[in-house]
Amino acid sequence: MSGGEVAGLIVAVFWAILVSFLAVVLVRLAQTLRRATELVAGVTEQAVPLLGEATAAVRAAHAQLDRVDTITADVQEVTANASALAGTVATTFGGPLVKVAAFGYGVRRAMGRPAPGEAPAARDGAGRVSRTVIAGAARAGGRRGFRRTRGKG
Repeated sequence: MSGGEVAGLIVAVFWAILVSFLAVVLVRLAQTLRRATELVAGVTEQAVPLLGEATAAVRAAHAQLDRVDTITADVQEVTANASALAGTVATTFGGPLVKVAAFGYGVRRAMGRPAPGEAPAARDGAGRVSRTVIAGAARAGGRRGFRRTRGKG
């Protein structure tokens, strides 16, 4: 054998080792790709039903939120109505009740019966309530409260 034949034989052996190495790498790569494909298929089989269930859950939550929005709107309407009713009641009964209470206070003061914790009304020598007490009762009763009438029955 000559030097060229030995060199050709060495190159052929290295070439055969390289080809066999590449063949092993390609076989392992093919196995890895096959396993990855199976894994993706398995994940897909499990993920599709989960996505369907998640979609159903989101739709159910959306329906519940629509119901809550309706309830919230109704509660706001009831609150507004209750506020308007409270304002109407306060306007209708509040003023007259304050006036009646002030009138009662004024009458009580004029009659000489003190409110709890008050000193008795000042009376003049004949046992009548003094004019300052009557004027105070008139002030306490407001415009339409107790007023002393002069000369009228």
